[in-house]
Amino acid sequence: MPVCYRHPGRESHIRCQRCERPICPDCMRDAAVGFQCPECVAEGARTQRSPRTSYGGLIPTNAGATSLVLIGINVVVWLVIQATGGAASRLVDLFALRPNGACASGGALYEVAAAQCADAAGQWLPGVVDGAYWQLVTTMFTQVGLTHLFFNVLNIYLLGPQLEAAFGRARYLALFFLSGLSGSAAVYWLSDEYSPTIGASGAVYGLLGAILIVVVRTRQPPQGMLLWIALGFGYSFLVPGISWQGHLGGFLGGLAVTALLAFAPRAQRVRVQWIGMGVIAVLIAAAVVVRTLQLS
Repeated sequence: MPVCYRHPGRESHIRCQRCERPICPDCMRDAAVGFQCPECVAEGARTQRSPRTSYGGLIPTNAGATSLVLIGINVVVWLVIQATGGAASRLVDLFALRPNGACASGGALYEVAAAQCADAAGQWLPGVVDGAYWQLVTTMFTQVGLTHLFFNVLNIYLLGPQLEAAFGRARYLALFFLSGLSGSAAVYWLSDEYSPTIGASGAVYGLLGAILIVVVRTRQPPQGMLLWIALGFGYSFLVPGISWQGHLGGFLGGLAVTALLAFAPRAQRVRVQWIGMGVIAVLIAAAVVVRTLQLS
């Protein structure tokens, strides 16, 4: 009697469709035709090419999952801020992007060093110049007002799944964070050095720029997107208290990253895309370093 090649004590009358070795019911794996053994299934998975999107990324199993995680982070940070004092929460001082540190005392800000602020019993508000580089990232997930949070997460919910389906999860995350960091770098250079900036808007405007590039690349009519973007920038520049710097920087970053993803030559697409995004990250870091030296 034939026995299973993996379980010699078990009688087997079924053979693997690829290697023709006898297999028992515990070793049978469904295949397109008949059954295969575990080793042949594993070998097929290694040699089979994973499906890719039109721009070279792995096709995500759930194109909205990454956006939901990003939304969840924004919501959790907002809830923690509300639970610790809202706009007066110490977390806002730590997470907001402030180019230069300042001392808060008696309702006013003073341009003194951290040690002098402590001597005067003031509250030190750290800035990027003082080494608070985490603010370049945390500002992307920090909102205080409910309306501000709602519109940012709504845009991520509407735009994110489309871009993740087009580029794949890894490239979508790279697009999101590089856009957000580009917006942070623009705020660092163009905003008042003692004013804090918060919000995911830089990354959101990067997603808007990405959708525009995809529309142009696929030769769809761009008028609707251009109108949406124009209204967004009109709101940014005309309404007081809106960080047009972050919006502009994020939008330009999103355009640059997506142009790289969408127009990379097919022959060396993966290498060109990731090296190019690495160069963009280095340029953002260089801009931050130069601005730090200037403010120092």
